[in-house]
Amino acid sequence: MNLSLKGKYALVCGSTQGIGLAIAEELSLLGAHCTLMARNETALKTAVQKLDTSAKQQHSFLVADFSKPENVKAVIEAYTTRNPVHILVNNTGGPAGGPITQATEEAFLNTFNQHLICNHILVKASIPAMKKDKYGRIINIISTSVKIPLRNLGVSNTIRGAVASWAKTMANELGEYNITVNNVLPGFTRTQRLDAIVANIAAAKNITTEDVEEEMQMEVPMKRFGDAHEIAAVAAFLASPAASYVNGTSIPVDGGRTGSI
Repeated sequence: MNLSLKGKYALVCGSTQGIGLAIAEELSLLGAHCTLMARNETALKTAVQKLDTSAKQQHSFLVADFSKPENVKAVIEAYTTRNPVHILVNNTGGPAGGPITQATEEAFLNTFNQHLICNHILVKASIPAMKKDKYGRIINIISTSVKIPLRNLGVSNTIRGAVASWAKTMANELGEYNITVNNVLPGFTRTQRLDAIVANIAAAKNITTEDVEEEMQMEVPMKRFGDAHEIAAVAAFLASPAASYVNGTSIPVDGGRTGSI
């Protein structure tokens, strides 16, 4: 099985912590040159130092704010005039939770821009090099909510579904150029975001975080939370030559929690 990414250039968004950083670490272990993209320059500098360089890769970072699509566009267009992108990992933090009936119109618009519009900007800037080099892997880190909506995540459910539909359409249009577009759908994964969700639920119910975690884990057939590197391993496979005929899919990595085939 060919998993080597030597000579390939990867751009990983939201990569200073959690799933994004884990993906960058896995891609670097396979030999990819990785560019990390996030808004916190200090955290980016720290994260880059964690990447493997045993294949003499040269890693870098880009500072961009995904709440400002025009900033993302300026940064990525400047970058791609000098550098190719063969692997693009679209990964952005989710919006605040809450019932959809209580969501503001602004929340939908902001989340749409932060996720779908920024994803689209990044893909459009990356396509030329992917076509030229006849190798492209676009991987979107979304949510299992594209299969079954999750409770109390009204805005997230809505926008994640839009991103999944966008990705399938993109896959149909780009497949002939050896560019694949796939979605990874993490379940409960031990990250700072999950810790925040657990803390919010515990506060609302006036129970301990340990009780909340136990309740959540009981929903998972494997009876535990996932590790960020378990999500990253699937993304790394999709980025590799071995996944050349996997296209237009949405793959849950959730310990079996999603209640659909």
